[in-house]
Amino acid sequence: MDNLTNKKLSMENILILLCIGLAAGCLSGLVGVGGGIIIVPALVYFLSFNQQMAQGTSLSILLLPTGIFAVMNYYQKGYVDWKVALIIASSFLLGGFIGSKVAISLDQNVVKKIFAAFMVLMGLKMLIWK
Repeated sequence: MDNLTNKKLSMENILILLCIGLAAGCLSGLVGVGGGIIIVPALVYFLSFNQQMAQGTSLSILLLPTGIFAVMNYYQKGYVDWKVALIIASSFLLGGFIGSKVAISLDQNVVKKIFAAFMVLMGLKMLIWK
């Protein structure tokens, strides 16, 4: 099941998607991440998306202002640097374009391994180095 849009969503799938969004939103609001760490693996393992479909779907969520309320809370407390955010966002556009071109040109098993290796390396870095 690579694409749920061509099939009728079951109540179970809707509940899974709602839980994925809630978990990703909570993690994003809590530590500033969520898409790749929660949404991609959840779509792959709970809804049998292939790796590229999961990554594309996760990225599409970023296109809408889904994090606006979390951003407002951080902004109200002075925890948003708009200059830095705009610089990162502008380069994210190019990086996202390049990364998506590479990801869709590779076999999904290779993409899964790259994703898993990145998550392990980042986790180790956070645990070991200050």
